[in-house]
Amino acid sequence: MDPLARLRLQLTAWYAGVLVLVLALLGTGLFLTVRRQMSRHLDVSLRAAAGALEQAARIRESERAGARGAVVDAVDELHIPDRVLYLLDGDFHPIKPAVVPDWIRDAVLRAAETKHGDRVYVERFTGSTGTPYVAVVAADRLELEDEYASLIEAFAAAALAAMLLVAGGGSLLVRKSTAPVRRSMEQMRRFMADAAHELRTPITLLRTRAEVAAGQEREASRDGAAFQAIEREAARLGDITGDLLTLARADAGEWPVVRETLYLDDAVAGAVDAARARADQRRVFVEVGAFEEARISGDAALVRQLLLIVLDNALKFTPAGGRVRLDVSARNGRAAVVVTDTGLGIPAEQLPHVFERFYRGDRVRHEAEGAGLGLAIARWIADVHGADIAITSQPAHGTRVAISFPLAPA
Repeated sequence: MDPLARLRLQLTAWYAGVLVLVLALLGTGLFLTVRRQMSRHLDVSLRAAAGALEQAARIRESERAGARGAVVDAVDELHIPDRVLYLLDGDFHPIKPAVVPDWIRDAVLRAAETKHGDRVYVERFTGSTGTPYVAVVAADRLELEDEYASLIEAFAAAALAAMLLVAGGGSLLVRKSTAPVRRSMEQMRRFMADAAHELRTPITLLRTRAEVAAGQEREASRDGAAFQAIEREAARLGDITGDLLTLARADAGEWPVVRETLYLDDAVAGAVDAARARADQRRVFVEVGAFEEARISGDAALVRQLLLIVLDNALKFTPAGGRVRLDVSARNGRAAVVVTDTGLGIPAEQLPHVFERFYRGDRVRHEAEGAGLGLAIARWIADVHGADIAITSQPAHGTRVAISFPLAPA
């Protein structure tokens, strides 16, 4: 099973388990509370029924001068819904009805001191002629069980509905919450595959050139060429490894960003001086346009790296005889550097992907130097400085890169 699918299943199971526990605790507490309330209401009802029986018995006995049959008539005439009435003499012998169920007799004996027991209420009283009686009122034996069963069934139905909802909702929630994890895992797998592919090429070339040189007789000019080729591939391998380390540390938040006040125009001037030799080598003219003083806050080394990446890309894809222009401005609370070139340009469908790692677009760009990590690093540097970086381009007419930093307070 896919590890992420297993994780989703486990999280859904945890959600369901926690809900079951909560429902069980809530249901138990609710059941005990309702049961206590029902028992209290039942006691009140039984006590009222016993009082009614006692009053009716006294009234009948007084009307017929203490006749025992009058008391029996009171039991026959008094009808209380869902309640069974029993009248006993002072020694707990049945008067009406003549036969008392064993469970009633046992309950009466147990409740004689406390007046009430399970579904039975017992009340001693003396008739108008002084004759002792015992009034017994019993609830239907199945009444409470039926009410409890109804309560449990209702709660079980609600719990089942809640379980179905939490299973569906929890699964959807887990799927949404793990979507970033899936994207990160896919990005990591793609990053590792691309990194392995990019590293394999220079490593293979290094090994091939070393094997060829080792198998040939020693000749100064040929050995020198072989060592130069090995040096180039080793340098390329070092650059790729350095870029991968930068991105890895950036992703982990382990890159120390030093905040200090610096001037963007000075940083641009330094980057231009550093790129001058490469521009001369490629016979590309670098032009400096507007150059306003722009005070920003950031890491000088990272800002320099960002500018060099953008400049290097402009020089790399501008043919000999072309131009690269830089402008620095400060207005509306933003410090901006704009790099424009007269190079190959980027097709519109490729522009959304230029900041992706290892992305190099069409065949011409794919065959150019580099591993396609520069703009990904540039985007990260811009992000940690609160800067915006935007690229617009027109194929065969050139590219424009605009980087806008927040101005630092004076």
